[in-house]
Amino acid sequence: MEPPVVLRCERRHPRTQHVDEHGFVAAHVRPGHQADLLNVSASGVLIETTYRLLPGSRVELRMDRRHGPITIRGQVLRCSVSRLQPQVVYRGAIAFDRDLPSPHEDDGYSVPDSSQRSGPVFRAGATQELI
Repeated sequence: MEPPVVLRCERRHPRTQHVDEHGFVAAHVRPGHQADLLNVSASGVLIETTYRLLPGSRVELRMDRRHGPITIRGQVLRCSVSRLQPQVVYRGAIAFDRDLPSPHEDDGYSVPDSSQRSGPVFRAGATQELI
């Protein structure tokens, strides 16, 4: 009989487990369910929340950094019950659709102000009336 095959999953990015390391102070699963960050990497997050996360479902997270919020979408990889008292708490792993920028980079989600835009401003014409 052959020994079982053990698959190793190499992490693409290191995880951080302290607020000082990743810079996040709070997190919410849209539309506003509080979440506790257990660890964060550039490609995903492990959270605990009273909101049930369904594996395979798409979620949007709003994470508050010390210098401003960031919203990022991802897919729930797994979810299990973490605690039952005083209420049911779920622990879920979420893989981000795109890597999270480092705290030192521009978050890539903000709209540049007019001084940062280049080129002429394009304005669309009025919508044609439907007959």
